[in-house]
Amino acid sequence: MDTAEETAIGTGDRRRRRRVLLFPLPYQGHINPMFQLAGLLHSRGFSITVFHTHLNAPDASLHPHYDFVPVHDGGARPAADSPDDTVHATVEHILALNRAYEAPFRELLAAVLDDNAGGSVACLVADAHLLTLLDVARGLGVPTLALRTGSAACFRCFTAFPMLCDRGYLPVNDTSQLHAPVIELPPYRVGDLPAARSPAAHGRTREVLRRAVTAVATSSGLILNTFDALEHAELAALRRDLAVPVSDVGPLHMLSPPPPASASASTSCLLRPDRGCLEWLDAQAPASVLYVSFGSLAVMSATDLVETAWGIASSGRPFLCVLRPGIIRGEPPSASPPQLPDGFDAATRGLGAVVAWAPQEEVLAHAAVGAFWTHCGWNSTLEAVCAGVPMLCRPCFGDQMGNARYVDHV
Repeated sequence: MDTAEETAIGTGDRRRRRRVLLFPLPYQGHINPMFQLAGLLHSRGFSITVFHTHLNAPDASLHPHYDFVPVHDGGARPAADSPDDTVHATVEHILALNRAYEAPFRELLAAVLDDNAGGSVACLVADAHLLTLLDVARGLGVPTLALRTGSAACFRCFTAFPMLCDRGYLPVNDTSQLHAPVIELPPYRVGDLPAARSPAAHGRTREVLRRAVTAVATSSGLILNTFDALEHAELAALRRDLAVPVSDVGPLHMLSPPPPASASASTSCLLRPDRGCLEWLDAQAPASVLYVSFGSLAVMSATDLVETAWGIASSGRPFLCVLRPGIIRGEPPSASPPQLPDGFDAATRGLGAVVAWAPQEEVLAHAAVGAFWTHCGWNSTLEAVCAGVPMLCRPCFGDQMGNARYVDHV
């Protein structure tokens, strides 16, 4: 059978399957779980169509059995550190994306439905922050599911946000409030709540969270990348409080079929892992290496980077450190990787490796890794828990504060 015949048969098979449409929020921490869910669904017999933007567009060549539909985003981009409040920049970008997507998505979704006439489209799974797209899909008769890529505990904060405001926890007017316990949501403290440390972003954050809760409440169900043994109480509370089914389908990174050997661990075009670090780990003693990575979005000041570097050096331990382009506040993601302070190389010669990005799941699963210094993004937290790697927590913004609290207490 020649290649053309194989392609034709493959296309016909995809048309016969029930099809799931996916639309991730275009941030790496949201893209990866969505693609892990896609892999799981595809392995269970569903055809997959992915809607995506040009920002952090996935590499379609890594997923030859999926269909991809690019959606014009109107050039909406995160504010270039506005000026140093990542929360404010992120919530404004989420709202801008919803506005920009609405018209082109309606047109493209209608075309996909025409192309899959006969009811082969099962549903749309969209990030819970994309309320506008879920509304568009329902208007065209497509059942919808909302994917939350954070923890169940975090989404409980979303649903409780009006109550937290009514009871005076938010907005924070005095920094002395930050360490006060949130009686209704143990073990949270006020400083762990969304936007508690970014009072200027309170109003817009409240709107983004309201929209996410509405997206879930008006959908056919909530999908969470977590599991009952980890968040039993939080999942039980959500199932009690929400009128839609709540499905804990995680940990997705362990349940989804592995990507092809040629694929990166990331589906984002901006961050390609340096797989050479795995060979470096092979040469290290078991449980000896400190792995340092602060995710794809968190930023720090140049001063914080210097302090971080000297903290690593002072430990005297072997280390693998990820310093991605754009990690310094005010620098764009296209910037060159940051430079470590003078004297660092001499102080750590023979001890460590520094890369721009790492295949994190494989790194955390490596026998040489003994600890993880992390920003506590939910994907990183979940991967470390599943790998049994102890964490040193340096949360930066958003749900990371609450995740760090749970790492410390649960």
